[in-house]
Amino acid sequence: MVSPDFHDTQENDQRHQGVAEPGIIPDCQDTECTQESKYEVTGSWWSFNNNSTGSMSSTASDNSSAIERVDHEADCLDYEILWEDLVIGEQVGQGSCGTVYHAQWYGSDVAVKVFSKQEYSEDMINTFRQEVSLMKKLRHPSIILFMGAVASPERLCIVTEFLPRGSLFRLLQKNTAKLDPRRRVHMAIDVARGMNYLHHCSPPIVHRDLKSSNLLVDKNWTVKVADFGLSRLKLQTFLTTKTGKGTPQWMAPEVLRNEPSDEKSDVYSYGVILWELVTQKIPWDNLNTMQVIGAVGFMDQRLDIPSDIDPQWALMIENCWDSNPHRRPSFLELLDRLRDLQKKYTLQAQMQ
Repeated sequence: MVSPDFHDTQENDQRHQGVAEPGIIPDCQDTECTQESKYEVTGSWWSFNNNSTGSMSSTASDNSSAIERVDHEADCLDYEILWEDLVIGEQVGQGSCGTVYHAQWYGSDVAVKVFSKQEYSEDMINTFRQEVSLMKKLRHPSIILFMGAVASPERLCIVTEFLPRGSLFRLLQKNTAKLDPRRRVHMAIDVARGMNYLHHCSPPIVHRDLKSSNLLVDKNWTVKVADFGLSRLKLQTFLTTKTGKGTPQWMAPEVLRNEPSDEKSDVYSYGVILWELVTQKIPWDNLNTMQVIGAVGFMDQRLDIPSDIDPQWALMIENCWDSNPHRRPSFLELLDRLRDLQKKYTLQAQMQ
C-alpha cells in the first residue's frame, strides 16, 4: 500500500487524530498519474489491460472476472473477494491513492483498502497488480495477512486482516508514557523477523517504504509489516526509484540521491524505527521534505541519538545508518543483537 499511510488510524480511539503525519511525497503525483493519463469512462483499467476501446458498459457485461485480467499468472479464484460480501464500516485511513475501511467479511474483521476511482491510471493498475501478486505469496507471523482482492469494473480493493491497535507511528505518538524496554525490544524483534523473511525470499523482496506508519500492531502488541505498494522483487543486484515515491524521513541517503539501492536501504529505514521506539518522537519534524532530502541525502546528517539511550541500542541505530550500505548489518545480525538485549532487559526486570 502506498503512502500517505492507509492504516494510520486503524484503531477505535479517534481522540488522537490531531497528531500530524510527517510530510511525504504523495504516491500518485508522478507523471503516470497526471490528468492526461487518467482513464475516462470509455477507457477504464480493465479495457486498458486488454487493449480494448470498449465502453464501461460493454466491459461490465463481460462474464469473465475482472481480477483475472489483473493477474494472468495465478488461479485468481483463490483470492478473489466479492464487494457485496464485505460489510464496510468506519474509515480508518486516508491517502492520496485511496481509503482504508474497517469492514466485516463473513463475520471476520478485515481492513479494506479501496483504490481511488479517479486514480485508475496505468500506474495505479500496475501498483494494484504488483501489490496483489506480491502479498498473496507472503506468509509470516510478522507480515500483514493478505485475505484477498476485489477487482470489479467498479472497484479495486485489497483486503487484509484488521489490526485493532493501528500503526506503530500512532501508538508511539499517543502514548505519553515511555515504553517498557521489554515491549520495545519485542516490537523491534517483530519487525526484524518480518524484514528478515522478506529479504530471504527467493528472490529477495525489498520493501522500499519501511516506516512506523506502515507497521501495524495487533491486540497482543505484535507488530506486523504492511503496505507493499512500493515493494519490489530483487531480480537484479540493485533497484532504482525514479517515481519520487516514499517518505524522505525514513529513506536511506542513497535512495534520496536516486542512486542504485538494494535491501540495505530497508536496514537504514529500520534504524529510524529503532530511533522512534526509544525517543517516541517524529523523525526530522523540524524540517520540510526538501530539507530532509538535502540534510540526509547530500549533507550526510543523521538524527540525534539521546545520550541516555542504551549503548547497545544506540550502536545498532548507528550501524543501520552507516553511509556505506554494505557496512549496514543484515536483519539476521540485528535479530541476534536484539535477542541479547531482550535477555538483558528480562534479567533487569526480574532483579527489580
